[in-house]
Amino acid sequence: MAFLDRFTPDDVLPDVYAVTPEKCARLGIRAVVFDIDNTLAPYEVSAPDERLKAHLRSFPEAGISIALVSNNKPERVEIFNRELGFFAQPDAHKPSKRALAGVLAHFAPLSGQEILFVGDQLFTDVLTARKNGIRAITVPPIQPRENWFFRLKRALEKPVMRRYRRLEKQRKTEQIEKRK
Repeated sequence: MAFLDRFTPDDVLPDVYAVTPEKCARLGIRAVVFDIDNTLAPYEVSAPDERLKAHLRSFPEAGISIALVSNNKPERVEIFNRELGFFAQPDAHKPSKRALAGVLAHFAPLSGQEILFVGDQLFTDVLTARKNGIRAITVPPIQPRENWFFRLKRALEKPVMRRYRRLEKQRKTEQIEKRK
C-alpha cells in the first residue's frame, strides 16, 4: 500500500445523510462504524436530534449493523448513544489499529470489506479504517475547528484530497470507457 493510500478515502460524501442503507447494500456493506464528534454531531451537542436518530435507525431496519466510535470520553459517548443503544467504543485512540478491536469483535465474523467506516478526518478516521482493512468514507466536518492544530491538519489533508479527486476522475473515465 502506497503511503497516501493509507489516508485516501474510498468516497467523499457531503454529509452522513448521503450514507444510506441502500448505498451500503449496493456496496455489500453489512455494518457501518460512525465517528461521533464532528461527523454525526458537533462536539458541543450531547445527543442526536430526531433527524439523525431516524437516519441511524434506518440501517438496522435494513439489516445493516451500526457501531459508534470516538476518541472522546466514555461519558460523552454514553450520553450521545443513550437513546440509540448501538454498540459504542469510546476512548478509541484512533488512529491506533486497536481503536476498532471492540467494534470488529462485535461485528465478527464480518470481513473488512463488509464494514464501512464513516468519519470526518483523514489522519484519524481513514487511517484507522485502512489499518483494519475496512472501507472508508469521509464527510466534511460539521463545524470546522479554527485552532492552529486543526488548521494544520486540514492543510496537510489537501494533497490527499487532490489525489482522491484525481483517482475518482480516473475511475469515472474508466467506467465510461467500459460502457462504450
